Amino acid sequence: MDLGIKGKWALVCAASKGLGRGCAEALADEGVHLVITARGSEALEATAAALRLRPGAGEVRTVAGDITTPEGRAAALAACPQVDILVNNAGGPPPGDFRHWDREVWLKALDANMLTPIELIKAVIDPMAQRGFGRIVNITSGAVKAPIDILGLSNGARSGLTGFVAGLARQPKVAGRNVTLNNLLPGAFDTDRLRTTLQGTAQKTGQTVDAVAEARRLLAPAQRFGTAEEFGAFCAFICSAQAGFLTGQNLLLDGGAYPGTF
Repeated sequence: MDLGIKGKWALVCAASKGLGRGCAEALADEGVHLVITARGSEALEATAAALRLRPGAGEVRTVAGDITTPEGRAAALAACPQVDILVNNAGGPPPGDFRHWDREVWLKALDANMLTPIELIKAVIDPMAQRGFGRIVNITSGAVKAPIDILGLSNGARSGLTGFVAGLARQPKVAGRNVTLNNLLPGAFDTDRLRTTLQGTAQKTGQTVDAVAEARRLLAPAQRFGTAEEFGAFCAFICSAQAGFLTGQNLLLDGGAYPGTF
């Protein structure tokens, strides 16, 4: 199916690896022009080179820097002629016990996983509305619906972003102008982030990382971890012309692990 977004410009954050790269790959396959960001320039340039080789890929620009800083955001936005699609993504804060987190630790988590996405949304949403097209996708976490005890920083910061998006997405001057905002909530995907979480659980429980990984894998009825490629494909559809009636939603991709009806 042609997603109707060929020639659009997308800013994809934290796109050098993991779920961000999966989203960039899927958008590249649709002929979307890309600006991709990450802190590490070497991995970022390697990813960009691979993206340019994909059939049908458009232009690919890179901006190495910290998207959680004003300077990093300004550089990323300046590299994109216009942002038709925004994929907000940032590595989650470390696991741990909230008793060990001071105010500075909390502020760092909020900056990365709540305030940075909001600042980027603020920068692009009105021009999107003026053009009559915009797709904003925030990669958050399945922990928004089913909190994980050792991920308190992520639980708090991402839930704050979720509440903000819920209100903004439903404003008529946003939704009525073909601008959508949705959150993708990944469960257990085979990424560096997952491996860090598994290591944290292993240290806390005294189990081996392999044992913790096997137990986590079996929690999902799908009996496996997700892949960045399938996550990216879902993201690309949410960014499509056909997804204009989908907004303000929290879309959980977890292989059926979440046990609730709603």
